[in-house]
Amino acid sequence: MKSLLLWTSLLVLSNGILHAGYRSSESPITPAVKKRMIAGHSWHRGCPVALSDLRYLRMSYRGFDGKDHFGEMIVHRSVASDVRKIFGELYRMKYPIRRMRLVSDYKGSDYASIEADNTSAFNCRNATGSGKWSRHAYGKAIDLNPLENPYVSRSGHIAHKASLPYAKRTRRNPFKPENRAVLLRGGPVVTLFKKHGWRWGGDWHSIKDYQHFEK
Repeated sequence: MKSLLLWTSLLVLSNGILHAGYRSSESPITPAVKKRMIAGHSWHRGCPVALSDLRYLRMSYRGFDGKDHFGEMIVHRSVASDVRKIFGELYRMKYPIRRMRLVSDYKGSDYASIEADNTSAFNCRNATGSGKWSRHAYGKAIDLNPLENPYVSRSGHIAHKASLPYAKRTRRNPFKPENRAVLLRGGPVVTLFKKHGWRWGGDWHSIKDYQHFEK
């Protein structure tokens, strides 16, 4: 099977200005990545999506340290191109991301991935507090900077102590990357995802999942 690996050095067009530097790639799940996913408990037989329907992405991002980094993410093939475009825009906007690693590196634990403030997508698991598959189990959801953008239960509970300062969703000192990572209704990042047809968990009524975007 011919590889779909597509390395690109993209020039992101915005307001008539070209921005160089963003790079991304897309490939099917290789045997090496499959081995990581199984060993890391993020995929197993019985998951609602086949490995052949998933894509492995590598994408540039701006770190909290202000430097460029390469991250990795697994998403459904139907949204792979979309995700690469969105993260190209996030790069252009200089939106900071703490880290971007596969959930497999955290043994498939959503809790551990969040504790590391890890931006991630595919994970074959149920939705929080539900017996049904999460959109993450289909590779059609992304959690972005989860400590700065916590999941808030119906009772107002936040499971991660590092997220408690971000319970109140307000604009903060923009010179700190963790403050610029906070996602707000009407903000540029939320607007960007919605422009591409993604829904935001911060719009939900009974609970709030500020880190969560799904399609």
